[in-house]
Amino acid sequence: MKIALDPYMHRHLGLHDLCRKAAELGYDHIELSPRDDFLPWWVRPRAHKERIAEFKSALKDHGVQLASILPMYRWASPHEDERQAAVRYWKEAIQVAVEMDCDTMNSEFGRGPSPDRSHRSNCCGGTHTHEHSEAAWWRSMEELVPVFEKEGVTLNMEPHPEDWCETLHPAIDMLKTIGSKNVKFLYCAPHTFYFGDDMAKMIRDAGSMIAHVHVADTYDHKASSGLRYIINPPGAKVTIHQHMDMYQGEIDWDVFFSSLAEVGFDGIVTACVFGWEDRADESGGFMRSEIQKYVDKYWPERK
Repeated sequence: MKIALDPYMHRHLGLHDLCRKAAELGYDHIELSPRDDFLPWWVRPRAHKERIAEFKSALKDHGVQLASILPMYRWASPHEDERQAAVRYWKEAIQVAVEMDCDTMNSEFGRGPSPDRSHRSNCCGGTHTHEHSEAAWWRSMEELVPVFEKEGVTLNMEPHPEDWCETLHPAIDMLKTIGSKNVKFLYCAPHTFYFGDDMAKMIRDAGSMIAHVHVADTYDHKASSGLRYIINPPGAKVTIHQHMDMYQGEIDWDVFFSSLAEVGFDGIVTACVFGWEDRADESGGFMRSEIQKYVDKYWPERK
């Protein structure tokens, strides 16, 4: 099992200092989320050869490894020019992972086209439906899965609030339909209340497909008669969740970790807090310590 830091709250640091910071906070693995000097949001990778060498050197200097790389491209866009660009960027990002000696990547199903292409009447933009985005994603996967398999890189996928696929069971069914050992599921704890109400059952349903989890807390947006958040105007379609420190929300962490242990989980556990940039160091250290307590409790053989 790998316990990793998503260093998004530390993205202002250069790559060398980022590795140093992760080590200082107690992590020996990083899950690299989008950053402007490596794999930026939506556009072509900036990870040229000199930067890759710099990053590899920094990881080695500080005894840190790259558990996963998280790209975000518009591979589910119904606009074919956007989709094709996204597939090209994905292929480049896969090669970056190979050069970084990283055998795992993770991402989301995607929100469809760029919002600049049309008004945002739904998650996929303007007149485009969820079905249009799903069809585009399947076309992209038909091109990319053989590349993942050829390069020996595993892709861990998560449904995300506001995506065309934002709930657990359709995601699991689609990933199983692909039928590749290189495509697995990422259970993101802060998305739990969009998935459903029975977290233990959902983890059992996903079972051996779970290769990766994101750990952060959130409130149940459906609680208190739907008045946990008051949205004006009433009835507006919004998707709200948090990525907070553990115990600041309503995730039952004993249920979460014990259920993972029951299904034989042995993958990547990423501390994935975004909401506290003013105390990023404190948050990162706290999450590392608390995750370890649950690993020691439910995977005692790892002590």
